[in-house]
Amino acid sequence: MTERPHRNFYGRLKGKTLKDSQKRYIAEDLADLSPGAVSWEDNPARTPLDLGALFGGRPVWLEVGFGGGEHLVHQASANPEVGIIGAEPYINGVAMLLGKIRRAGVSNLAVHPGDARDLMDVLPEASIARAFLLYPDPWPKARHHRRRFVTPEHLEPLARVMQPGAILRVATDIPDYVRQTLEEVPRAGFEWLAERAEDWRAPWDDWISTRYEQKALREGRVPHYLTFRRLG
Repeated sequence: MTERPHRNFYGRLKGKTLKDSQKRYIAEDLADLSPGAVSWEDNPARTPLDLGALFGGRPVWLEVGFGGGEHLVHQASANPEVGIIGAEPYINGVAMLLGKIRRAGVSNLAVHPGDARDLMDVLPEASIARAFLLYPDPWPKARHHRRRFVTPEHLEPLARVMQPGAILRVATDIPDYVRQTLEEVPRAGFEWLAERAEDWRAPWDDWISTRYEQKALREGRVPHYLTFRRLG
């Protein structure tokens, strides 16, 4: 048995009371969409997930913190040739995603309703072909910057599970988050692919604006779109 590390979790796990329909989605759909045994209780040995069995040998993408799930479902619909795993501990967001999956009818998604660090524990090494970190919690106070995803605690396991040459996309509207991302992500084994200002000012060609981005735009904040490639 692998010893479970101590991990603080600082984000929200639940918000407003779920609608009856959302409770039904969770009861009826969530278990079938699980990527496998992720939790420490179900997989104390931290045996790697069988992604070949999960997605039939398709390339696997990962979205960390999918919010309401609109980007995740958009990418799944546009890329049926890949399998995509979404990790999100906020159960209201999970419920919203499940509703979107039902309406879109996509079948190439898996959902981990918990901490992405637990998921990365059991993803095989060099198994992820693309990863997304979109409008992560900014933790704006300086004393809380260590809680951000772009720290070694999160980036080192992410780098481990990403293939050489795999693409990492980061979107944020917080200038200081951009600064920290550009400092920390290359240290974890990635190169920033921007060659000109337009490369981080313009969204990706297959981008769908999320509700978090729309809020940022309404409040006058400027989105940044950062693209990295895993070295190796």
